[in-house]
Amino acid sequence: MKKILTRLTALAACALVALCVPVTAYAEEGYTYNYDWWGDVQYSPDAYNAVEVFTSTELKLDKKLNAPQGMYIHDKKVYVCDTGNNRIIELERNSADSLELIRVIDSFQGGTGNNTFNMPTDIAVAEDGYMYIADQNNGRILKLDMDLNYIMEFNKPTDSTFDQSLSFLPKKITIDTAGRVYCIAVNVNQGLIKFEADGTFSGYVGATPVTYNWTDYIWKKLATKAQRSQMESFVPTEYDNLYMDHEGFTYVCTTNVSEEDLDAGTANPIRRLNLMGSDILVRNGNWYIIGDIYWGSGGGYEGPSLITDITALENDVYVGLDKVRGRLFAYDDQGRLLYAFGGSGNMDGYFKQPVAIDHMGNDLMVLDAQDCSITLFTPTQFGEKIFEAIEQFQKGLYTESGESWQEVMNLNGNYDLAYTGIGRSLLRQKKYDEALDYFKLKLDEDNYSKAFKQYRKEWVEDHIVVISIAFLLILCVPLGIGKVKKIKHEIDTADIFQSDRYKK
Repeated sequence: MKKILTRLTALAACALVALCVPVTAYAEEGYTYNYDWWGDVQYSPDAYNAVEVFTSTELKLDKKLNAPQGMYIHDKKVYVCDTGNNRIIELERNSADSLELIRVIDSFQGGTGNNTFNMPTDIAVAEDGYMYIADQNNGRILKLDMDLNYIMEFNKPTDSTFDQSLSFLPKKITIDTAGRVYCIAVNVNQGLIKFEADGTFSGYVGATPVTYNWTDYIWKKLATKAQRSQMESFVPTEYDNLYMDHEGFTYVCTTNVSEEDLDAGTANPIRRLNLMGSDILVRNGNWYIIGDIYWGSGGGYEGPSLITDITALENDVYVGLDKVRGRLFAYDDQGRLLYAFGGSGNMDGYFKQPVAIDHMGNDLMVLDAQDCSITLFTPTQFGEKIFEAIEQFQKGLYTESGESWQEVMNLNGNYDLAYTGIGRSLLRQKKYDEALDYFKLKLDEDNYSKAFKQYRKEWVEDHIVVISIAFLLILCVPLGIGKVKKIKHEIDTADIFQSDRYKK
């Protein structure tokens, strides 16, 4: 991260903040935090509250959850893959803080093979009501209707690009509006396995770029066959999870990243793939999209954040789930960290082994495999105001968005994105001079440059007549003065010549 401004500039900006910004509430150290421009942790009012934790007892299950691995939310329904018990739990949310057990799915009707599950790890539900289940140890992806009738299954690809010596072990799945299935399978690092709606294997999508250093590359070229066999191969990394957003783009995440690559910014644990498999995630934030930007050891935890699952809201805010320290990291559509919260522990809002996250509206649910529980989070006033400001800006309501960001600032004067949000709303309202002040306060160089460019253009347009007159004066006055001097010189010269002639 380039920090080209000097400390003197920073002190001047801070002084300007003190003079220009009204007194606001500053958050104390707590559950929710963010990073400022300098990379310092800034604690904030909570953006989400943990309103309820649902265990097997609260869900009234006859058998306790056992190592659940997958969760999917469809309308008001919540589906949980109770992997250790080889079943699917279907729940429904009937009120703000309750989940009701609808049914336990441990078998289905029809088909020619086994009609029970063997280690189901994920589930997805289409808009037409069909359920897709990753039945991992049976080596298939099942498609069932809502009455649990067998429709079809997606099996091991017979294509030569799939190693036929490997078992087909689907781990995570998602489906698009056309009924195509995208699958992450164990030991497959070529990207997402793609099946057409009729079950035909159609290739791989979104393989991660291969990275290596030249030293290792040259050494492999010079090494013997035996030596090469013991070296690490340059192969794409395997994804951990995926989520298809409301626009049909697929978010993917991977925990197969190194500390060195994360620190250097060469690793992208979160990607957003288009239909061609290209990463189109916008990364305009001050920090890499990697979760915590600092990490160490302590309390039995060490190393960087490892994003094991992800979900994306309708307003393009996406939330990554860190399996190391049980934290949730929310980013906006520009890749700027909105806030982080959560942790490891036994209290509400903390986790032991978080494995899945999904959303219902703006509410979040997190599945804990070790605690065998579902935690429900709902936005606070602070969180709702942030969402409101973002959504208003997306709809073109720039004045209203600026007002909402002002309310966010009133709740937390340390929140850098509120200043940037007000500046962006002013920029869209063509109030460039005012926007410059907000961008300068929070050292937002990119947006400051955009605003200054428009401000300069507008100033020139407003003063074009004065500029033109000044230019003409600068150009013509010296010429006029020179012409006058020349005429005067000719007159003076002529008078002397005439005087001399009369004397003769």
